[in-house]
Amino acid sequence: MSLDAKALLESVKEAKSKAEKRKFSQSVELIINLRDIDMKKPESKIQESIELPHPVGKQGKVCVIASGELALRAKRAGADLVIERADLETLAGDKKRQKTLVNEYEYFISEAPLMPIVGRVLGAVLGPKGRMPTPVPPNVDIAGAIEKQRKIVQVRLRAQPILQCRIGTEDMTDEQIAENIEVVVRRLEGKLKRGLRNIRSIVVKASMGPPVRLKI
Repeated sequence: MSLDAKALLESVKEAKSKAEKRKFSQSVELIINLRDIDMKKPESKIQESIELPHPVGKQGKVCVIASGELALRAKRAGADLVIERADLETLAGDKKRQKTLVNEYEYFISEAPLMPIVGRVLGAVLGPKGRMPTPVPPNVDIAGAIEKQRKIVQVRLRAQPILQCRIGTEDMTDEQIAENIEVVVRRLEGKLKRGLRNIRSIVVKASMGPPVRLKI
């Protein structure tokens, strides 16, 4: 069993062509249905951060937790929010602000020395969402780190054997979306016990369009 590159590209084209036209650029979603997975076993819990070759259209907001020079460089690099150490401490116990933070920001980066404080203050709200920060050293190329985060999608297997993530937007080329799908499927293939044989079906759809099943 394998992923057919030509069939994948044709499925993406079909999904985009069947979508109802709107004045905005629709998201393109990937839905993967699994089989022969025992959801009660810990090894069946999949939680992956996958860096895609192409950003998935609308960029999610990036929050950088840093101090000193790194905080200044993060602001210059276009981080949507920079939280310094003193600000981080004030979040402790403030459930309302914590909830707002996790709902508004999709990606988190933290200066490595601050990770213990991040875990203590925000671990309970970021952990369940799969948004614990990516730790980076103080001398990191923060602009590059921010750009990399915006290419990452979170893929999580919860109560049901279904994985779903945004894989692009309709104004991306068919080839870009197909390449993003292939990267996600290949990563999952390596995580699943039986590889592609654990995949029942792969579906791609625009947000305002019908699902199109890929051939594998």
